[in-house]
Amino acid sequence: MSTLKNKVQLIGNLGQDPEIITLDSGKKLAKFSLATNDYYYNKEGDKVTDTQWHQIVAWGKTAEVIENYVNKGQELAIEGKLTTRSYEDTAGAKRYITEVVCSELLMMGK
Repeated sequence: MSTLKNKVQLIGNLGQDPEIITLDSGKKLAKFSLATNDYYYNKEGDKVTDTQWHQIVAWGKTAEVIENYVNKGQELAIEGKLTTRSYEDTAGAKRYITEVVCSELLMMGK
């Protein structure tokens, strides 16, 4: 179990085309949102879909693959780790963001 310290695996669909940023150093950064769905039945017996949105970032070669081959709506399996960072918004309030830093990517479906 010691190898499972901070590991996230998700399978979902892209909510929008990835945002690709090329840094001054030439290194690439890809940012996108991934929707995962869970299903359950309420007390009336109706099937309910619970959609969760996850913010994903990828660097380097993984970002290049995303730039060239990944589009809105596509189903992906990703593996990575959770990270949290903070920033100050324009009103001076401290905000927090939790993201998954993608280390592996698998394109699924058609």
